[in-house]
Amino acid sequence: MKIPQIPLDAPYSASQRAWLSGFFAGMHTNMIQSAGSINQADSRLIHILYGSQTGNSESVANDAAAVAKAHGLKPVVKSMDEIEADALAAMDYLLIITSTYGEGEMPDNAQILWNAVASDSAPKLANMQYSILALGDTSYDLFCQAGKDWDNKLAELGAKRIYDRTDCDVDFEEPAQAWMSAVIPLMAGGATTTTIVDTSPVSNEKSQYTRKNPFPAKLLVNRILTDPSSSKETRHYELSIAGSGLSYEAGDALCVFPTNCPELVTDILNAIGCSGNEEEPVNSELIRLREALRTHFEIKTPSKELLEEIAKRSGDQELNAILQTSLESGNKEQLTNYLWGRDTLDLLLQHPGFEFSAAEFIALLKPLQHRAYSISSSSKPHPDAVHLTVASVRYESYGRQHKGVCSTFLADLVDDNTDVNCFFTPNKIFRVPEDNCLPMIMVGPGTGIAPFRAFLQERQYRNATGKNWLFFGDRNAATDFIYREELETLQANGVLTRLDLAFSRDQAEKIYVQDKMRENGAELFAWLQQGGYFFVCGDAYRMAKDVDKALLEVIAVQGNFTEAQAIEYVNQLKKDKRYVRDVY
Repeated sequence: MKIPQIPLDAPYSASQRAWLSGFFAGMHTNMIQSAGSINQADSRLIHILYGSQTGNSESVANDAAAVAKAHGLKPVVKSMDEIEADALAAMDYLLIITSTYGEGEMPDNAQILWNAVASDSAPKLANMQYSILALGDTSYDLFCQAGKDWDNKLAELGAKRIYDRTDCDVDFEEPAQAWMSAVIPLMAGGATTTTIVDTSPVSNEKSQYTRKNPFPAKLLVNRILTDPSSSKETRHYELSIAGSGLSYEAGDALCVFPTNCPELVTDILNAIGCSGNEEEPVNSELIRLREALRTHFEIKTPSKELLEEIAKRSGDQELNAILQTSLESGNKEQLTNYLWGRDTLDLLLQHPGFEFSAAEFIALLKPLQHRAYSISSSSKPHPDAVHLTVASVRYESYGRQHKGVCSTFLADLVDDNTDVNCFFTPNKIFRVPEDNCLPMIMVGPGTGIAPFRAFLQERQYRNATGKNWLFFGDRNAATDFIYREELETLQANGVLTRLDLAFSRDQAEKIYVQDKMRENGAELFAWLQQGGYFFVCGDAYRMAKDVDKALLEVIAVQGNFTEAQAIEYVNQLKKDKRYVRDVY
């Protein structure tokens, strides 16, 4: 049977044509299987395991399952925390889809399985055939490290790589679809196909707002939360989503597409010797360089390619040595330290006189990406708006003022006439407990309070009877106690059962949220014993690790457990989705 071809002038969009092509490809495969051309593919079981911090890997895993079904396979989709290491030995066909978070770390739901697989008692996997899809972000040093680690470990344990690992940058949809279209026919016992299978349903695209088609929201509220004398600037934003048909849940993220600071664009144009009026092709259309730098390219954080070109042209011995060390050893620490406080303009000013043509320069840049923010409202009381709590990044370094791209886009550049292009990213794990009677413990210093403001709104809307405990803190109570009146009102109304505060600089010895956890360890453990959920939001590099350590200590002391027993207790909390984190 010949696969029907969709005419190019057919009345369908590109994604609809892709979906129909995939449908016919799957139908074709099923007919071949019915005729016995693919041996036993219709009874072949494949496992699809995902490691996900925010939900992207889970979504791709479900897409892969749909493609597998279209090829007559029987897919089983599982979160990695639903699988024991010994179960891997019985899997003949395995697809792993995993993101990386923090400093090249495993997602939370993958950590327990990874620890078991990385141990000396890990099972041998000689009968397994596998492939890896890694989701990542090339702006991070250890790009797709979790996927790379899984790939190396499975091979080390004797598994056979049926198709090479695919590493995806932030724009992961197309390479993910290409990976599915290549690897799944191999799993079914056939040859690879070039058909890109889009598993999204045929529908009216105008009503669907996604990363490829963001919603142009309008800013309703831009309010400073911190005191004018504070060392920080934290703002509250409210964006209208009225008429969009969009919805969200407490715990989800809003992704915002910023534009770059016009002054930074001008300074970079001057540094590279361009006027900004040069026209260059960007996404199949000619755009003036000034506009391209403002709206299409990442011009604050230097790309690896730009760094290498500046090092090559300048002959800067220090920079060349650091890049060479980074390349040879894989150790990015020196490079990270070198770039601390520097941006693209700093590097250009540090090496003046090297002019770039417009085409040369933009070829060395990465696309400008969206920024994700934890939503600080519940859609139940706010169905037509979404709230954000954002710290404006402003600092002085190398003799000039620096600004965060998206935080100051929202603070300084958005007015009543500006579209804030955005879309939602669901986080199915980071959710208010379905059982309204169960306790919640929330640890969210600084802007980490954002999702917990949403959680408390959600609990209040539901008239939930479960107890709610918030650990919050920042630098100084007088200047940085954001949402103070709201929290005190929630306390007075009985919605917020306990509020423990840690303002680190209000006394000689710094006090942090983890210190307050230890101080109230007996009650914290009692809430966990009552079925309580433990949530953490905020800085992944320090705070989240310190909180994790404090939690382990509290459980060991209050439960009279050995270290191994305390670790097992925490692991069970994670497996039960009662210890979840939204960290960055």
